Amino acid sequence: MAMESRQDGRVEPATAPATDAEILAQLDRIRRSAEFDAPERDRKFLTYVIEETLAGRGDRIKAYSIATEVFGRDSSFDPQTDPAVRIEAGRIRRALERYYLVAGRSDPIIISIPKGAYVPIFERRFDASPPSDRSANEGAGQDPPAPLARRRAWLAAAAMVCIGGGLTAGALLLQKDSDTVTSMAPKIPRLVVTPFQDLSGSPQSAMMTRGLMDEVVGSLAKFKEITVATRDEADASPQGGPAFALVGGVRFDGERLRLVARLLHRSDGSVVWANTYDEQMEAGNAIDLQARTAAAVAGAVAQPYGAIFQASAAAFKQSVPDDWQAYACTLSYYDHRGDVSAQSLAAVQGCLQQATRQVPTYATAWALLSMTYIDAFEGRLYRSSSATLERATEAAVRAMDLDPQDVRALEARMLTLFFRGDVDAALAVGARALAINPNDAELAGEYGFRLALSGQWDSGCKLLSETVARNSGPAGYFEAALSVCAYFGGDYVAAERWARMADLRTHPFSRVMLLATLGKLGKGAEAQEERKWIETNLPGLLEAVPRETALRLRRPQDRQQLLDGLRKAGVPIPESEFEQARSDSSIH
Repeated sequence: MAMESRQDGRVEPATAPATDAEILAQLDRIRRSAEFDAPERDRKFLTYVIEETLAGRGDRIKAYSIATEVFGRDSSFDPQTDPAVRIEAGRIRRALERYYLVAGRSDPIIISIPKGAYVPIFERRFDASPPSDRSANEGAGQDPPAPLARRRAWLAAAAMVCIGGGLTAGALLLQKDSDTVTSMAPKIPRLVVTPFQDLSGSPQSAMMTRGLMDEVVGSLAKFKEITVATRDEADASPQGGPAFALVGGVRFDGERLRLVARLLHRSDGSVVWANTYDEQMEAGNAIDLQARTAAAVAGAVAQPYGAIFQASAAAFKQSVPDDWQAYACTLSYYDHRGDVSAQSLAAVQGCLQQATRQVPTYATAWALLSMTYIDAFEGRLYRSSSATLERATEAAVRAMDLDPQDVRALEARMLTLFFRGDVDAALAVGARALAINPNDAELAGEYGFRLALSGQWDSGCKLLSETVARNSGPAGYFEAALSVCAYFGGDYVAAERWARMADLRTHPFSRVMLLATLGKLGKGAEAQEERKWIETNLPGLLEAVPRETALRLRRPQDRQQLLDGLRKAGVPIPESEFEQARSDSSIH
């Protein structure tokens, strides 16, 4: 028998490599465990890389092969611009780490995927003797092997923290892929959806009521800024954070369905929001009707600026409990959308920086922090440094690593890619986010604007228009975007009207668009006044217009149309820039 020496001088039998049968048995054990917290696509991912490795095809395991053979992506998949495989690999690593810390402490085979690679590693646990033998050895005072001792040390430390802080073990995150972090889950509002009342009492109305409630719960659960439950438990926020209940009554008379929905404070039963939804029944449209009504309810209740956010913001203006500070910072970002001043941005950015330090696993906080960097970069694009965009990118990637399904994280990533000039990748990420939650007006507006600026004016501006109609918060940002839509649609009167309504006084691109609009309308005196304002308050902007234009507008003909408006407003556009836009436009 082969022998190997230990540092303490003792000699132990060399560990035999794990057999294929043992590895597949271990894979099955992991997949069946409730402690392996990974979605089905990640289970398929893990199975694929293990089976390929055992078949001797480990050299074929690349991000591209995983994306096409496991995730069903087409041949256009580019791992350099699409981080989907890397993100899912990170989730699998964390799920495996949790499994071996909790349920798999005694498993004989350890499966891991090294960071930076996708080919798994199989190791036999050094003390993989039967449980009774291992217990006897440990009882006799023998030290457990080093890897196992380290895992037990983690568990012991976790237990001490949980006992000392009055927490549960599930609230502690041990993250291996980055610096080790011990953190509570972020405090976010809890919404309990109680069973809807069937007010008609017929078998068909009972079925419609159950189906409608299921659709509402599914639509609400797509918003990561709230926790959705269907059991009316005791208030889960004893520290004073917001908790709500959604109640509803459904009346169905065969031709018309009516849902009366109310959002209540669970603390005192007061009504936060209420609305009535009427739908006309037609043959075969029951499912579409339920989905449409559920989308309207979820959007009104859970989206940014929706009823829950407004109620939470109002409560936190009085006082913010210590463990709700991180969530309060996310609310402050949405307030900032109505106030684009540098002072407002700096305050919100500082708050979110603190939030990510306090709760480093809070994906939404990282996403919104990224968007503050984007706001800083975009708001002063003509004199911003690339370092600002890099910080935005890092925060967005961190958010996506933490939660690839967080729509706000995907929105932040879309924006960073757009301003890096990778428009196709940005639109792909935006489309993925919209597919996850089509009821999120904030996302739909940003995605619509990026579509429009890329030259897809009809579809992009349609999304923007719907966003303004659905969004109950500050509309100035999206009204300014509609001004851009009107300008490139040739409706300069509407473009000026939207720009005046938006009133984004210090937003450089909005001022440039207003100036170009005045030029197109032939309003020379107003254009001169606007130009003087820009030169005084945003010095250097007009000289940087070609760069601003190139970074925002993808199509040469659109750049030419903007430069033409500015030239008519009296802005001295270099002939070379104008001719370049005209030349590019003729080529396309």
